[in-house]
Amino acid sequence: MIQYEEFAQLDVRIGKILSATKVEGTDKLIKVEVDLGVQKRQIVAAMAKFFDPEFLVGKEMPILVNLAPRKFKGIESQGMILAADVDGKPVLLHPEREVPPGTIVR
Repeated sequence: MIQYEEFAQLDVRIGKILSATKVEGTDKLIKVEVDLGVQKRQIVAAMAKFFDPEFLVGKEMPILVNLAPRKFKGIESQGMILAADVDGKPVLLHPEREVPPGTIVR
């Protein structure tokens, strides 16, 4: 169990995927550019086995934005796409209606 204060440290916002490309030399990685309202970021996600990059473009989804950057295959990932995990496969989460990029998730 964690305290509410620990949970409140997570900064989750809705991001809109502007572009997505498969990372060369990998079977798993996709690099996406995400609009977070006040800024754009790139995120590397292990979703290539499950989604074509083109499918992700235009989708709104929750992004963990205050995660420390990490490099994958030399590409810096500046956040994390949040998805449900069903039998080891990601299921994308979306707002029920369109919201502005950068909207805070509580």
